[in-house]
Amino acid sequence: MLHRFHVILIALVGTVIFTATPSLAAKDEIYTATFSSLAVSGYDPVAYFTDGRPVKGNGSYSLKWKGATWRFASSTNRDAFQADPEKYAPQYGGYCAWAVAQGYTASTDPEAWNIVDGKLYLNYSKNVRSQWEQDVPGNIAKGDANWPRVLEK
Repeated sequence: MLHRFHVILIALVGTVIFTATPSLAAKDEIYTATFSSLAVSGYDPVAYFTDGRPVKGNGSYSLKWKGATWRFASSTNRDAFQADPEKYAPQYGGYCAWAVAQGYTASTDPEAWNIVDGKLYLNYSKNVRSQWEQDVPGNIAKGDANWPRVLEK
């Protein structure tokens, strides 16, 4: 009797753990560093559009979206993002645009960025951004074709 109870208990616990754990793709949809939940390394994604440069966000102006914490330089930027996050969030979940175009993911440097056709793209480094810029339309087409499938690798 006790043995049967343990088998049932283990099965129930396993089911709860399995169903409560988000999938890898959902967890990694937005790039955050290994020991952080900050999107764009804490930089304000709206500032790329409004200020034309990367601006460090402030913890006082933050919100959660797609499992990540997004920081902003002002309440105005936070509110703009909240109203239309897809407009301001970096493409490919903030992973390196060059890497996604090549079929894998890599971290990004908030200082290595481009806005193309109203969309924000980040790259691993300024050197990688230079490679990406050699064929922006081609790399975007490849990245779009690979996204979000690259999260499964």
